[in-house]
Amino acid sequence: MTADAKTAIIIPARYNSSRLPGKPLLKETGKPLIQYTYEAAAQAGATYVIVATDDDRIKRAVEDFGGDVVMTDPDHETGSARCAEVAEHLEADVIINLQGDEPEIDPKSLQKLITLHRTAMAGPTPVFASTLACPFALTDGAGSPTDPAAVKAVMTSPLADGTRRALYFTRALSPYPRDAGGAIGDASRYFLHVGLYAFSKESLLQFAKMPPSRLERIEQLEQLRILEAGHNMAIDIIDAAPPGIDTPADYAAFVKRQSQ
Repeated sequence: MTADAKTAIIIPARYNSSRLPGKPLLKETGKPLIQYTYEAAAQAGATYVIVATDDDRIKRAVEDFGGDVVMTDPDHETGSARCAEVAEHLEADVIINLQGDEPEIDPKSLQKLITLHRTAMAGPTPVFASTLACPFALTDGAGSPTDPAAVKAVMTSPLADGTRRALYFTRALSPYPRDAGGAIGDASRYFLHVGLYAFSKESLLQFAKMPPSRLERIEQLEQLRILEAGHNMAIDIIDAAPPGIDTPADYAAFVKRQSQ
């Protein structure tokens, strides 16, 4: 890493959510949800940690706890586009897109992603983006490899520099255990995609301008836009994924964990 290398963690946060409206501002624990994500990101050692929002209420909440926040275009359809608007005005060689509903993200995972992306960008075949995955812990039901809501990551073996490349992301069971008749057996053979992304500034701005791809529209997975365009994605494995907050039940479980 050069002396002037800089890293930004951008946290897109919007007020409107179909399943949990006002999610970033929920504060049954005594502080808003977005503050937990921001404070975890601040422990990763990045040069910048910035919330990107389109809502004055979120802006005021972030300012109240002393965080950096930027107002962005309300018409953005994705968090990546919101991040790109902020990134355009930053000088950083690695930019992390961290969703605001990840209050229990491990700062070490963010650090690992930053290191992965720098290593993969410096290799003989530079990557467009980097991400993370973890082994599945359950064998059936919600959160298992058979759950369409749990996105599976299929990847290469480690390359010469120790990094891997993503082959595909899917909601289907993949790789499919043909000889077992579809029975997954050991769930740890499958990898859950962890929705964190690292980009260079240039690749993030390029990604934000790319139209949704065919596979992306079918699977409703934004990261497939990168692979379908022929770009490389580096991927590394962490031990476990933090529980994201998507529903009232998710938030209630989070509140309970915070009280223990």
